[in-house]
Amino acid sequence: MTMSEAPSRTPALFLSHGAPPLVDSKRWVGQLTELSGELPRPTAILVVSAHWEAAPLTIGSTDPHTPLTYDFWGFPERYYRTTYWSPGAPELAARVAAMMPDGEPIAHDQRRRLDHGAYVPLTVMYPDAEIPVLQISLPTLDPERLISLGRRLAPLRDEGVLIIGSGFTTHGLPYLTDPRPEATPPTWSAEFDAWTHERFTAGDVESLIDFRRRAPGMPYAHPTIEHFAPLFVALGASDDPEQHPDQVIDGFWMGLAKRSIVLN
Repeated sequence: MTMSEAPSRTPALFLSHGAPPLVDSKRWVGQLTELSGELPRPTAILVVSAHWEAAPLTIGSTDPHTPLTYDFWGFPERYYRTTYWSPGAPELAARVAAMMPDGEPIAHDQRRRLDHGAYVPLTVMYPDAEIPVLQISLPTLDPERLISLGRRLAPLRDEGVLIIGSGFTTHGLPYLTDPRPEATPPTWSAEFDAWTHERFTAGDVESLIDFRRRAPGMPYAHPTIEHFAPLFVALGASDDPEQHPDQVIDGFWMGLAKRSIVLN
């Protein structure tokens, strides 16, 4: 894993977060731990996860006593006992609300805090749970609108806020036939991942926006697109969406591509 010289602003990330059992992958845990060690320590963390779609833009709970959202089924009991009691982030919530256009409705959901798209990677990156964390919803799946949202949030990076778009580079769960973590990736997953690697290397945001038509492996790589959508919030929050981001995590888990990037 290589990273560019540390920027003056806190970077934005797109992470392939994985299901709860991904924390049992020594390789992924090692990669994510190394990544967090090279980032400046955030003052707060703002997460947009594939697992929370809600319009209008909805701001999650800022009460640190609100329990995690265990939005998954059929896993061993120990995954439902995970806790992550990070501080609430009411000041960040107010900043996010103030950054939205005048007249655009904003909702608040005090019953929802962090889902597994948020807390699974954070338990690895910042296991001390001492940094305030706020989750907001995906208000749309339209890439260009999500890039605009990211642009509005970008000034938070000057305040030390780490903006994370949490999804998965491929997420064709209905088409997986081998449940082993070390499974050989299906052709559609490998081809989509290779294409994504090339588009990141080229800074080709136009193609990424049009991934449903241009990317190989579709629609199998993303039969629904919510797991690729958080990428566009991170791109919008970057200094330049057409930059060549650091591709800090690659490889596959259960055949799914977990490519993740750092955007300066």
